[in-house]
Amino acid sequence: MTDTPNDTPPDRLSNDPRSPHHHPELLARGIGIRFNGQERTNVEEYCVSEGWVRVAAGRALDRRGQPMTMKVKGTVEPYYLTPAPDTEGHVDAGE
Repeated sequence: MTDTPNDTPPDRLSNDPRSPHHHPELLARGIGIRFNGQERTNVEEYCVSEGWVRVAAGRALDRRGQPMTMKVKGTVEPYYLTPAPDTEGHVDAGE
């Protein structure tokens, strides 16, 4: 898999619509997280530069009905699950 500079996920992203780091257009493409070398599917939020992910802590809810989360520190490697949509109009070089 080769990531171009424009095809790299942002430094910080959140699933929570109330967060300033929530970007639904990026989440629609699908984001995969590799944390300390393992694929993680329960990540609520991540930050690459600070090296942490926020994961749901079981089935517990806070007083607002949101899932309780824990911040876990380590190596974070986000990647897109689907390729970027072709915005330039596809032209074959052979024609």
